Amino acid sequence: MKEDRLEHALRTVSARRNYAETQNRERVEEVGSRIPEIAEINRQLFRTGRDLMQIIRSGQDISQKIEDLRQQNMQAQEMIRQLLVQHGYPQDYLEMHYTCEKCQDTGYYGGTFCTCVTDLAAKQAVKELNQSVQFESCSFSNFSLSYYQGQHTETGGNCYAAMERVLFFCREYASHFTLSSPSILMFGKTGLGKTHLSLAIANEVLQKGFSVLYDSVINFLRQVEKEHFGREEKGTDTLEMLLSCDLLILDDLGTEFRSQFYQSAVYNIVNTRMNRKKPTIISTNMDYDGISYQYDERITSRIFTTYTCLQFVGTDVRVLKKQQEQQRGKTDSMR
Repeated sequence: MKEDRLEHALRTVSARRNYAETQNRERVEEVGSRIPEIAEINRQLFRTGRDLMQIIRSGQDISQKIEDLRQQNMQAQEMIRQLLVQHGYPQDYLEMHYTCEKCQDTGYYGGTFCTCVTDLAAKQAVKELNQSVQFESCSFSNFSLSYYQGQHTETGGNCYAAMERVLFFCREYASHFTLSSPSILMFGKTGLGKTHLSLAIANEVLQKGFSVLYDSVINFLRQVEKEHFGREEKGTDTLEMLLSCDLLILDDLGTEFRSQFYQSAVYNIVNTRMNRKKPTIISTNMDYDGISYQYDERITSRIFTTYTCLQFVGTDVRVLKKQQEQQRGKTDSMR
């Protein structure tokens, strides 16, 4: 784990603790002004504790005093809870409310870093890997079905109707995403909207607070290869992030070099995430035959038997846009 990510996580946890303490002080002051009986109980507890400290300094036997104080404290806390409820407050209103109850926002638990710290550091690493991705540029609202109107597949199917179903599925998938959502294979020729819709899903899932990693397969594999063979700074473990993030989106499967290392890495990612029941979205320009030719049977089998397959059809949207721009240019020149 990189030191700077760890420090960032610890600063975040420290800020959470400071916030919890500030909020608690404000609640104590508020209740003290509105319920004088609670303020008096707290003053009595303070005086009792002060008297106990004097007895400790005198060297007297304090075992019974400590037990008496414990009983007093328990009774006082119960009285405070009852008074809070009587005045319309939750009974735990004066307790500290930490973001992480496990470590009480200290960042440490059981002699090591708490999971809240390691989770924050992991999220920072994911953010760094995604920093070049413009998630906001692609949304469901700016995905236009008009480019598929009047087009038909090679078998005579209606492209508009097919892509309308794909768009609906992706929108519902993002809207109801959970850690148990299914994996998706988006396949079809280039320029049909696979990247756009996978980014639209990523955008909504990120807004729900889940961790998402998005990039082309080749970029991820190159990074994993650098770290595997020691050509990258220590403290980064891209492969583990690919295996553990909430949603992994692998774009352009099949564009990477055909090497044994890449084959093994792709199988490891697909198989491990499947075993961990973590959803993955893969987009590719290849069909079943292409994937079967590019990868061994283990990869092909896992993808086509466990993923929801969405076929993208139509004509390259980028080509259609260019044709429309050229047509508008001709029309303008004739005016």
